[in-house]
Amino acid sequence: MNSETPVPEHLVLPVLPMQIQAIREYLPHHYPFVLVDRVISIERGCFIQGYKNLSINEEFFQGHFPNYPIMPGVLIMEALAQISGILAMMIIQKKPTDGETFLFAGMDKVRFKKQVVPGDQLMLNSELILNKRGVFKFETMACVDGQIVAQAEIILSRQILNT
Repeated sequence: MNSETPVPEHLVLPVLPMQIQAIREYLPHHYPFVLVDRVISIERGCFIQGYKNLSINEEFFQGHFPNYPIMPGVLIMEALAQISGILAMMIIQKKPTDGETFLFAGMDKVRFKKQVVPGDQLMLNSELILNKRGVFKFETMACVDGQIVAQAEIILSRQILNT
């Protein structure tokens, strides 16, 4: 990892698996826009894994597409950004209630390889590859049944919240 600010040596991590109540402490999002159901693994403060369970009841499936429901690719990218944001918040040892968060600043090398449909469990993997002057870059991958469905480099920017 290329880092100006290294990951703290004694990172305080939550108990795993992280249930939705703990996840919501690290994300400023609310229903229906929380796209991470559980965090199951955090390694060395540089890698995180979680998932989103998808049912036909997801609001986006109602219109995308009614007779052939597919999870929109932009929402897969948002889910990858959210899992990355959880890791970023852990690295800086802050929560949105402390007045800081991360905003989605960009994505590179985006690829969609398979459709994601109701009934799938979308596994979300993110590894920190850059931490420089408040900009964090992650190599991310979304999988279903062990097969890659999407991947991207996700860029997040550290922000002070105006409260």
